[in-house]
Amino acid sequence: MRLILGLDAPTSGDVRVNGHRYADLPAPLGEVGALLEARAVHTGRSARNHLLSLAVTHGIGARRVDQVLDLVGLRDVAGQRVRGFSLGMGQRLGIASALLGDPGTVILDEPINGLDPEGVRWVRNLLKALAAEGRTVFLSSHVMSELALTAEHVIVVGKGRLIADIDVADLVAGASANAVRVRSPEASQLRRLLAGPGISVTEVEAGVLRVRGLDPARIGAVARGHQLAIHELALEQASLEEAFMEMTAGAVEYHAAAHDHATAHEGSKRWSSRSPKAR
Repeated sequence: MRLILGLDAPTSGDVRVNGHRYADLPAPLGEVGALLEARAVHTGRSARNHLLSLAVTHGIGARRVDQVLDLVGLRDVAGQRVRGFSLGMGQRLGIASALLGDPGTVILDEPINGLDPEGVRWVRNLLKALAAEGRTVFLSSHVMSELALTAEHVIVVGKGRLIADIDVADLVAGASANAVRVRSPEASQLRRLLAGPGISVTEVEAGVLRVRGLDPARIGAVARGHQLAIHELALEQASLEEAFMEMTAGAVEYHAAAHDHATAHEGSKRWSSRSPKAR
């Protein structure tokens, strides 16, 4: 994202938006709106004055400033100095800055940090609405559950290398391993009937089987043929997080040791693990 915006220099090649380098765009806020660091604001300014200072560089009027303040829900605190803003309020102001020029491309790095559940849902719906208008929305996040609800396509980067560039549905389908979940009060008998070459049947919990090598229709036919009751019969689908973890298992930069309650004590060192990022 920093390379796109010209904040870092690539070792080779270049990045262009709509055929132009960001630095060469005559009115960049109208082409690309970006939020990389919500706190990159003069804390002595009010929210409205911060946006006005950006607007004047592009000939954007005060009316548009008020529109984006309303859009992100900051109209009531627009006159307050940014130094008193919470992390979530800062995120909203950053999003307002990104949308100020009504750009066709929106780049947001971890936009839900510090937001409450209502704010997270608001961002999700906002991004979907922007995409529905035909804009390009480039979102970076470590929160897989939120990406699963928001993104249609993901780029996975680990240790500076591209791991995947794929639709979310295809990524999840590839990790699901064609397993079928079967719940039956007669699971033990059904397990014996399903066993065969190339077929794997495991009991994952009491009365629940995971079957690989047979489709649901075949499993249902076997159960019906032997008059066995089935309470659940469904293809299992991996979550985006599970698919992501499987794909990036070899690209995690720092592995944290398992926590041992028996040896943990106050003052012990804490290590954080940094995982690859999905965009």
